[in-house]
Amino acid sequence: MPELPEVEVTRRRIAPLLVGRRIAAITTTGPSYVFVTPPSRLQAVLPGAQIDAIDRLGKYLLVRLGDQSTLVIHLGMTGQLFSSRATSPRLLSATARASLAPEDQGAFKPDGHTHLTLRIEGDGPDVYFRDVRKFGKLFWLRPGELHPRLDRLGGDALKIDGPGLFAASRKRRIPIKALLLDQAVLAGVGNIYADEALFLAGVRPGRRAARLTRQEAEKLAQAVVRVLKRSIETGGSSISDYVAPDGSDGGYQDERRVYARKGQPCLDCGATIVRRVVAQRSAHYCPVCQS
Repeated sequence: MPELPEVEVTRRRIAPLLVGRRIAAITTTGPSYVFVTPPSRLQAVLPGAQIDAIDRLGKYLLVRLGDQSTLVIHLGMTGQLFSSRATSPRLLSATARASLAPEDQGAFKPDGHTHLTLRIEGDGPDVYFRDVRKFGKLFWLRPGELHPRLDRLGGDALKIDGPGLFAASRKRRIPIKALLLDQAVLAGVGNIYADEALFLAGVRPGRRAARLTRQEAEKLAQAVVRVLKRSIETGGSSISDYVAPDGSDGGYQDERRVYARKGQPCLDCGATIVRRVVAQRSAHYCPVCQS
């Protein structure tokens, strides 16, 4: 699932293709739960709009339009936002990946999972939003309009600090990992980076949040920011479906210390990495390095 780093990398790399340009036309699939705003409404309001900026709030992309309205994009679990010039096997179905030789896995052609195509004026590439599982979301906001999906988000995870995390953890009986995943507390962190940050901070994911000391909160907040920034530097994590807008893979998956490394030795102490379910989510940790 794309988390803050993958969304931020997408924002940075898609912006040069869109900002300052005008949407000539759009193509959508039919109504589905991808569309919080009906596709017919998007078809009415987006063509002709100029794109002034692309911002990010947690895992949401906010495409700011010239009339002060906003197109909001959430990648969900398998969403991809990329240029029509991108090439990557990750843009193909599993069947196509298995049946085609690498040299035949060429440029992507829009399919039934390509829910939005932005056709841009001029000679630049089109931009596709594709989501096989349809957990992603598309919606349009009028100038000044609020939306509960955005209103309920907490502070951006890149800005978390020790005092803020410590305050959020007080009187919370939930596991600390569940607190990190709570988007109303910390917008942008998901499973991968919660596990990695907890490892760096030496805190077990199942520890009750209220037991976090001030010193541990400071260390954990620093770890969250550190792993998020490092993942952005390396282009995000391409473990399953994620690709950058140009079709390239991220590289952070090669630096994971604990996430999805069940049964493998800890890279620090050699103990076996453990996986357990915490708050209905998988959690990976080192039983020696984390307490």
